[in-house]
Amino acid sequence: MANNSAGNKRFGDMGMSKFPGERLGLPETGTRSVGRIGRRIGAIVIDWALAVVIMMLISGKDYLSLTSAPGGQFGILGVFVVLQIIAIPIIGGSIGHRLCGLHVVTLRGKHAGFWRPLVRTALLALVLPAVVWDSDQRGFHDKIAGTMLLRA
Repeated sequence: MANNSAGNKRFGDMGMSKFPGERLGLPETGTRSVGRIGRRIGAIVIDWALAVVIMMLISGKDYLSLTSAPGGQFGILGVFVVLQIIAIPIIGGSIGHRLCGLHVVTLRGKHAGFWRPLVRTALLALVLPAVVWDSDQRGFHDKIAGTMLLRA
């Protein structure tokens, strides 16, 4: 039997990351590490709930029931988008991100600016780009915008 040393490489030797963010030079845990799924879900739940409350205050309608008008859901999405686009450049992430200890930065670790949140949020609103990830747990919306979600 031939010696197949190429097939015996360790996981890290094959160009694959041992943890999310390793390829980007980020730490495995703690500050400046990639924001994990639990924090991300918590952040989006907070942001969506805030959008629902704001929409209910604006419209005076109840959007918490299953029988609420479907058109109102687009209004909630609109409020959600506006909150994202405003908050990311101003406070470095959405309100949910910040409450969950996350922030949005460029690949160089700089402030996201103003156009990146627009692109990122437009793709986030489409949902699918946000649920397709790479090995660094960066969603397609972050990859296109040139951003990443890190622990603060």
